[in-house]
Amino acid sequence: MKLPCDSTVYTMFRTTAKWRADALAIECGQQQWTYGQLLDVVDRLASVLLSEGAEPGDRVAILSENRAEYTMLQLACARIGAIVPCLNWRLVAAELDHCIGLVEPKLIFVSPRFKPLHDQVAYSGARCLGIEDCLMRAENTEPDQTPPYLGGEQGLLLLNTSGTTGLPKAALISHRAEIARMTTLRMDLKVESGDAYLAWSPMYHMGGTDHSLSSLMMGSPVIITDGLDLDAMCSAIGRYQLGWLLLMPASIDTLILRLKETNTKVRGLRAVGAMADLVPLAQIAELTTVMNAPFVNSFGATETGLPPATSHLIAVGEEPTDLAKRLSSLCEIRLVDKDDNDVLPGEIGEIAVRGPTLFSGYWGAPDVNAKDFRNGWFHMGDLGMQTPSGGLHFVGRSKYMIKSGGENIYPMEIERVLLADNRISEAAVVGKYDSHWGETVVAFVAKNDAGLSEQDIEMLCRANLAGYKRPREVHFIAMEDFPRSDSGKIIREALERRLVAG
Repeated sequence: MKLPCDSTVYTMFRTTAKWRADALAIECGQQQWTYGQLLDVVDRLASVLLSEGAEPGDRVAILSENRAEYTMLQLACARIGAIVPCLNWRLVAAELDHCIGLVEPKLIFVSPRFKPLHDQVAYSGARCLGIEDCLMRAENTEPDQTPPYLGGEQGLLLLNTSGTTGLPKAALISHRAEIARMTTLRMDLKVESGDAYLAWSPMYHMGGTDHSLSSLMMGSPVIITDGLDLDAMCSAIGRYQLGWLLLMPASIDTLILRLKETNTKVRGLRAVGAMADLVPLAQIAELTTVMNAPFVNSFGATETGLPPATSHLIAVGEEPTDLAKRLSSLCEIRLVDKDDNDVLPGEIGEIAVRGPTLFSGYWGAPDVNAKDFRNGWFHMGDLGMQTPSGGLHFVGRSKYMIKSGGENIYPMEIERVLLADNRISEAAVVGKYDSHWGETVVAFVAKNDAGLSEQDIEMLCRANLAGYKRPREVHFIAMEDFPRSDSGKIIREALERRLVAG
């Protein structure tokens, strides 16, 4: 039964704005907006969208770097029931054309920086508008007076998932999911109303958009920077009590160095970091010590938000010996075999989840949705194992499993051994075709110690891994030569292609 008065991201934000009208809502560069001012701008932008013909369910796309207008347009779309495809400006024109054509937007707001990229796109079914004109148009438009759109299951965002194995898919995220994601942020990471969020991650990424909208619903200021602007980030870290400072693996060293160079004193922080499995253990200890905040041992996804397992915080100064996850709030989880039967504790199975933070499916992909949402659960394609203490060990993506001589080998367990050694700053393990074994294990390693040799890697793995799991080849490459996705994850397919190319 559909309730007659669903909450939406806009109505949650509006209630907060009316009760905290004078509190800071957004800071972007030298500009600031209070909640009262932001609500007025958003209502005026809703009128602008309506005047352009946008209706509930229409897609209003954005192709822009991080800026205040980005978030304002998202909230205006939330008011009228429109859906926002957040377009990835790192894509080449052909990929971007696919993403735009897939969701068929009525309007596209484009920044001057990415107008040349947009002009290379073949899709012509959308009216292109300049995002820089938003505030000027809002000033000359009366605020929308119609009742706000109320539909919790209505889609709000379309976020593209990684396209490392093909063209990107568009995950549809509803108002209900966004509100639930805000709730888990508060419940599991102990973020409080008023804790600022530093939005440096691209707005087309859940780290930029999800947590910014969560912050504005709960009454916290959002400090927007144009990507990894180290000086702007250091300034915010020194001036604001922050909730969760999201840091991807590749961004940690550069920020630590700049904090030390600028002698920035951290004002306050609840939690820092993400994806502990991909970070050297010594780096986790250093970052938490510098920030005086625990590290977020996360396991979530664009499709699921912080769940299914992002409630474990690694203590300040600790080099963890166990990276098992703790299950998130508002989430059910199963580990299943290929026939969707539950596996036993200690056995590896695919992770299947359900709960209110879950997305509503991939746009225009009925066959994929039927497969991934079978039997009432969303199947993530990730592999996990229940620990004796009730935690979750993330084993890796099922598609990255290496099959060698009939044995299943999971790259993550080898990478954990490598990253636990302080002589190694980065590591990734992939499979290589072998006519005898089917596949063999190959490790790509970035050194912290110039004297580290392939023999040292062999000895390290021999002491910690079964013989069939040990790398048969080791390739030493520079840290910056690891190909990465927008979220900082290493693109294994690119390393596999490098092996084939020789």
